[in-house]
Amino acid sequence: MSTEKNVTLLPALQFTVNELTREFHEIPPERKEILKELTQFIQKNVENKQPVYLNFICTHNSRRSHLSQLWAQAAAYYYSVPNVSCFSGGTEATAFNPRAVKAMQEAGFAIVKSAEDTNPIYNVKYTLEAPGIKAFSKKYDDPFNHNKDFAAVMTCSHADENCPLVLGATARIALTYDDPKNFDDTPQESAKYTERVRQIGREILYAFSQVKV
Repeated sequence: MSTEKNVTLLPALQFTVNELTREFHEIPPERKEILKELTQFIQKNVENKQPVYLNFICTHNSRRSHLSQLWAQAAAYYYSVPNVSCFSGGTEATAFNPRAVKAMQEAGFAIVKSAEDTNPIYNVKYTLEAPGIKAFSKKYDDPFNHNKDFAAVMTCSHADENCPLVLGATARIALTYDDPKNFDDTPQESAKYTERVRQIGREILYAFSQVKV
């Protein structure tokens, strides 16, 4: 199993990670079976000394796919899993939703808007020791993403059902999550975004913790 090495996450993020790694027992067995598919894809590439490319896909690339991508890149760093590059995309492009941005900031990620637009570009950091992640909404096959020999991780059931073929993917994993968008502009909005950020973080951290490096 991977164990965290001499890495330095941003302090607020480290606090959240400490909480989530103590909650692995809360992940239901059926979810752990799905997460095992992600672990196995990563493990195989690590053992073969091949780079690990993960593309997290949902319909609009606005919420769940971004949350998963950012957590996965942070988890790879935290557990010292080498040569992992994480991307996200949609079946269409919209924008990284500001509610999701805020929830990830509250979890401890440092996120700064670096370009103003209807589809803003954000710079995301989980540590001062690694380059920031350029986050913006795009289609899954956008040239910005790595487009061959990757695992397509489907984070919403709509994309999973309506995108039967993901070109370039060598693995497909249906790791779907409920959409916090359903609670936009309701009294539950903030709590539901926090809940989804923590669920995704907990599960992605668990998957990476099972990789032997």
